[in-house]
Amino acid sequence: MAFSELLVDALTAFIEDLGLLGIFLTMAAESCLIPIPSEVVMPFAGYVAWLKSSELFLGYSVAAATIGNLLGSTILYYIGLRLGKAFIEKYGKYFLLRRREVELAERWFLKYGGYAVFFGRMTPAIRTVISLPAGLFEFDFKKFAVLTLIGSIPWNLFLVYLGYLSGPYWKMILEYSTFIDVAAVIGLAVFLLLIFWKTRRNLS
Repeated sequence: MAFSELLVDALTAFIEDLGLLGIFLTMAAESCLIPIPSEVVMPFAGYVAWLKSSELFLGYSVAAATIGNLLGSTILYYIGLRLGKAFIEKYGKYFLLRRREVELAERWFLKYGGYAVFFGRMTPAIRTVISLPAGLFEFDFKKFAVLTLIGSIPWNLFLVYLGYLSGPYWKMILEYSTFIDVAAVIGLAVFLLLIFWKTRRNLS
């Protein structure tokens, strides 16, 4: 059995056993740079909701995941704030943190500030690492927490609802997890273009 299959089986068993607590813990770990793919966790949570025939469980799953995201992101924020860039550059490799991802997150943050925190939570590759530059550049924590919470909801809701709609065929999503990331990037780009277009039209 491939490692990816072992990971999927382990994660799904963990969530199946612990329920909402499992979702909370795995998403907190993911936001703290532990390589746990939300593309596995959240669709399975949606699948569980489908099994239970419970739309209420969908909402609870999104809430548990979002609070988990905030916890993990807060830990990462304070790592950036207290330990600084030198620590990240020296020990980041042990967290599978690539220099390119950190530099991309820094550029986003320096250019867009709070918007980077919000939209970064919905952008693959930097959705977890965006918390580091927020801490490095001492971004106001209250704003960081609010933007992280709000920005995490669309990503979690999208994945959990996808799992819910797929029913017993939810594992097919895993085969196309890369395409999910691409679709998320395209969706975000379209959203930003719409905001830009409306803003220009209002100003003209």
